[in-house]
Amino acid sequence: MPKLLGKNVLVTGASSGIGEAIAIRFGQEGANVAVNYFSNAKNAEVVKQKVEQAGAQATGGKSRAVVVGGDVSDEAQVKKVFGETIAAFGSIDILINNAGIQMPTPSHEIKTADFDRVVGVNLRGAFLCAREAIAHFLANKKGGVIVNNSSVHEIIPKPKYLPYSISKGGLGNLTKTLALEYADRGIRVNSVAPGATVSPINRAWIDDAKARAEVESHIPMGRAGTSEEMAGAFVFLASDDASYITGQTLYVCGGLTLYPEFRVAWSSGE
Repeated sequence: MPKLLGKNVLVTGASSGIGEAIAIRFGQEGANVAVNYFSNAKNAEVVKQKVEQAGAQATGGKSRAVVVGGDVSDEAQVKKVFGETIAAFGSIDILINNAGIQMPTPSHEIKTADFDRVVGVNLRGAFLCAREAIAHFLANKKGGVIVNNSSVHEIIPKPKYLPYSISKGGLGNLTKTLALEYADRGIRVNSVAPGATVSPINRAWIDDAKARAEVESHIPMGRAGTSEEMAGAFVFLASDDASYITGQTLYVCGGLTLYPEFRVAWSSGE
């Protein structure tokens, strides 16, 4: 039995990478999926088709997918995205705050506009979408679920990625605060924190054998994760299998958060 049969899901930033994998996986689990994109409408349509194909196998053609364009950092566009999704499905049961960007720059050279853009998409965008979702959940009196896409850099500093790290640290607190505030009204809020993942946002090291080896040398499991592995964690936290979990960040990182340099007991001299 599919885990999310008949649920209505909005996935932001779903036209590629982890967002694409999440949308497809939710289709496989029987959900109706709204595929949000910002700039790549063509890719979003391809993802929609993949979601529909996945849903057809899971539900015999009963599930649906739609494409909804909009910049999550813009309040008016967020309201439009939610309006179009609700018009298509009637309601929203699950929000996946996946949209995110990064701009690597030495911290002393970061332009204010670039700082604002990264934090605007990654943190302000998550807030704007969560606010709309929670208002909708409360109005419907049926509860709901929000799962945010954070990062291991919620807790691990990342030099040259200051706005990104700040946004993910803030996202961790956003998750906890909303979870606490709305737990008694049937609303669960959690985060998935991917580690090094094979996805378009990481092309710089994925396509460079030497750089990839360096990245993977710091991962206790010895390899980068896949977008599909990340998607599985989102499905778990969105499903009733996680019905008693809220306010948590699930690190899906191959052990990257386990202080991997301590694999050798150098600190104790052993």
